[in-house]
Amino acid sequence: MVIRIILLILFFAVMIGIGVYTRRHAVSVSGFVLGGRSVGPWLTAFAYGTSYFSAVVFVGYAGQFGYKYGIASTWVGIGNALLGSLLAWVVLGRRTRIMTKHLDSMTMPDFFGKRYDSPALRVVASAIAFIFLIPYTASVYNGLSNLFEMAFDIPYSVCVIVMALLTGVYVIIGGYMATALNDLVQGIIMLIGIVVVIGAVLSGHGGFLAALKELAQVQAPETADMPGAFASFFGPDPLNLLGVVVLTSLGTWGLPQMIQKFYAIKDEKSVQTGTVISTIFAVVVAGGCYFLGGFSRISGILPEADGSIKYDKIIPTMLSGLPDILIGIVIVLVLSASMSTLSSLVLTSSSTLTMDFIKPLFAKDMDDKKQLVWMRIFLAGFIIISVVIAMDPPGFIAQLMGISWGALAGAFLAPFLYGLYWKKVTSAAVWASFITGVGITVSNMFYPYIGSPVNAGAIAMVAGLIVVPVVSLISPKMDSKKVDEIFSCMDETVVVHRRTALPEQDESI
Repeated sequence: MVIRIILLILFFAVMIGIGVYTRRHAVSVSGFVLGGRSVGPWLTAFAYGTSYFSAVVFVGYAGQFGYKYGIASTWVGIGNALLGSLLAWVVLGRRTRIMTKHLDSMTMPDFFGKRYDSPALRVVASAIAFIFLIPYTASVYNGLSNLFEMAFDIPYSVCVIVMALLTGVYVIIGGYMATALNDLVQGIIMLIGIVVVIGAVLSGHGGFLAALKELAQVQAPETADMPGAFASFFGPDPLNLLGVVVLTSLGTWGLPQMIQKFYAIKDEKSVQTGTVISTIFAVVVAGGCYFLGGFSRISGILPEADGSIKYDKIIPTMLSGLPDILIGIVIVLVLSASMSTLSSLVLTSSSTLTMDFIKPLFAKDMDDKKQLVWMRIFLAGFIIISVVIAMDPPGFIAQLMGISWGALAGAFLAPFLYGLYWKKVTSAAVWASFITGVGITVSNMFYPYIGSPVNAGAIAMVAGLIVVPVVSLISPKMDSKKVDEIFSCMDETVVVHRRTALPEQDESI
């Protein structure tokens, strides 16, 4: 217990110290929200990765889907690395930085308002972002507190409140740069921690091959006709596994707190370097989390009295038998993942509510100083609301995250992606995407016609990718001059060094 407490004290001291150190960057709106758009590749890549993977992934998703799909759940981590990180950086990173700078946009709702010449879209998008980031935040608290209960025997409510206070302090003090620098430290801890934990768990079962053989012998009612399904390549239910991959990988393309990382990156080289770092980080952390969860059925997980499985207790149960020093590492690992995600969520929610909802509707002449004050007030308010929900969460972690990601990515992914590349997207198509994404997710909450919130979220995203081009083709077009001016940033002539560009073809050949 002493070792665990010492590690926690050191961790908290570093987090708060970084917040104080970076406070000088948070004296303007651009500095507080985007770090002045001058953040390098390492900070941006780690900020992206640590915001992506939190206690929701390590405790909630890895436990639930590892139990359901066995070792095949590793595909979710691979999908996160290739689709959610690598492809997201390649497709969105560079163009997002260029166009948002050209439009002087600092948030995703602001992008919608300026890209589609519609202040109403900006306001509605900010409301959607604020509302549906709350259950995601609650799910992070939920996952983190379950682990703390196991390690310290501290009441769940105390864990939630302490985490909220610590996160709020360093974000309010230092803004984006505090979160980015903390994310670098937290990301390094996550990389080391996940490797150590996997090695310890597998060694407890005689090594990887012995553990895999033991997993192949597991029998369950749902796999009676599929011997060895939990140790197989695609697992017992590949179709639903695909839904998880789509939601958790493609979903990042439409999440405001993820996309905003591209707004802040410094230059071309940073985008290229960040792409590599972010992908490697995702392979190790996401792949490692789901790989670990795949062995949950051989780790003493027992059903409840009513036959149900408490998915959020699976990973804490798997880790409860580790030596104290390793449990301390796990706690700091999950704490790192969770606080980085929490800081990103609360910063995104407060900034978009202030700049895209309060300012355009109620205080159009609000200056930088007042905006910073209101951002900090809303940041505290957002934390309080999410804590209240986390105290009595309406479901296990995967449900909360599925609802949040489904609504946000279902509404935002398609109009943001198409808006970067296609001039013919219309404001009507964006409205249609908002209605489709939120409509599918919310209606499925009350009338579960799709069944799983995870699958509902995946369907909402795919539906948006279809709805936007269809509606754009049949709805009134935007002013071509305005659209051409928006895309003019992509045609701007710049001078670059030879190391970043190939030589022109030799006409004499």
